[in-house]
Formats: sequence, structure tokens, C-alpha cells
Amino acid sequence: MRPTATATISFGMVSIPVKLFSATESKASISFNMLHEKCKGRVKQQYICERDEGAVVPRTEMVKGYEFAKDQYVVFTADEIKKMEEEKTGLVDIAEFLDIKQVDPIYYEGASYLAPDKGGEKAYRLLCDAMKKTGRVAVARWAARGKQYLVLLRPLKNVIILQQLRYPDEVRPLDDVPVGVAESKENELKLAVQLIDQITSAGFEPGQYEDEVRKRMQAAIDRKIQGQEIASAPEQPRAQIVDIMEALKASLAAKKEPVKA
Repeated sequence: MRPTATATISFGMVSIPVKLFSATESKASISFNMLHEKCKGRVKQQYICERDEGAVVPRTEMVKGYEFAKDQYVVFTADEIKKMEEEKTGLVDIAEFLDIKQVDPIYYEGASYLAPDKGGEKAYRLLCDAMKKTGRVAVARWAARGKQYLVLLRPLKNVIILQQLRYPDEVRPLDDVPVGVAESKENELKLAVQLIDQITSAGFEPGQYEDEVRKRMQAAIDRKIQGQEIASAPEQPRAQIVDIMEALKASLAAKKEPVKA
């Protein structure tokens, strides 16, 4: 693992130098390139001006502008934008500690592993142990890449994870969701709870899941490379049960099988 950045955690009067490592790998999807159907050559993107008779605009002739009204822009130079950006201090300034249950996962974005940089091992371990002992996590502001990020520091075993958070105005209100008006009947709720209890696991084991679509696409790519044709599997019909009580009873009656990926 190679560090992606360095930072300093500010914990009261204690400063902890840390290194950031990406916590995830992008393997979620297989990407395809756009080709010219005629010769199978790669095609390139070009920027076209809408006003100047569709002229191709090179990057050297581009500026950045903010649209404040329909087709009306205020233009900013690179220096003006740089002056507005957050100073790149790399400081992770802890603002408060709280129970992680108080932060809904809807606010979560990307995550990074933190490791102590030279000389920060003892303070790093102390902060990690203290959060584990109190059952609390830290909310902090992180100045990096010209921006100010809202982040969560949380312990996992002996490692501190920096979890980037969304700001409140980036999360749509629950009241905007059109859930309609309905009530659960007591007998339906009882069967639904029984079904949940029946397929409840003691813990999350991510190793038992895998991306079936990516696996299927990779197999198809391998067959294509070998010159084989791709045949699609026939779609299996599924039984349609309209009555929710009958659906719940049928689900409970069915033999419980291991969870498939």
C-alpha cells in the first residue's frame, strides 16, 4: 500500500502526524472504450462551442465561468479561484466526539485508512484506544486539495478510519420522498418479523458475496477473446403472488437456503 496523502490530526493540544491510504479498490465494474465501428479505432472527445458555429475549442482557450442566469456567466481566472480555495494545511481538526449511532450512514462517502507517520505512533494508538474505550467517534474538519471536508474518525481494531461525510445540504430531506399513506396490519407485521428472524445472521460476512454481473461480464470477455459466441441464458419465470399475507406465508414455509451472492 502506498500513501495517498499526509495530514495532521489535531486532538486538543496533541498533534498526530498521519498518512492516508485508500481503503477501497475500484473493481466494481468493467469499463468499455468507445470505438469507431468501421475500423475499431479509439475515438477522442472534443469540446465544441455552442455559439461559434460549432468550432472545436482547445483547452488553452478555455476559461471557467459560473452560470448565474440562463446563458449568462461570470468568468473567473485560475488565480481568483485559487484565492477562494481552502489553504492546503492537511489539518484534521477534531470538533467533537459522539456516538457513531448518531451519524446516519446516508452521510458517508469515501473512506481512507490512517496510519501514524514518523513520531506519531504513541499518540495515534492513544486516540484509537480512547475512542474504542468510550465507544465514541470524532467529527472533524479536514483542509485538503483546496477544499474543506467534513470527516469522521472511527476506530476499527487498531486502525483509525477517516470517513468522509456529506454536508447536510448535500442530503435530500426525507420529507421529499413520496412514500404514500399506508398502515401495517398486526398479523402482517408479525409474519414479516418472523421472516426477518428466520434469515437473520449473527454477523456480516462480506466474503460470501461477490459481484455476479462483473463475473459474468469477465467470462463473456474471455469467451470473446477466444473467438466464441455469447449466448444469453433464458429468463426464468417467477411466481406472482399478489396477496402480501400469502407471500409472507409462502416465504416462511419455503426451506431456508444459504444466502447466495
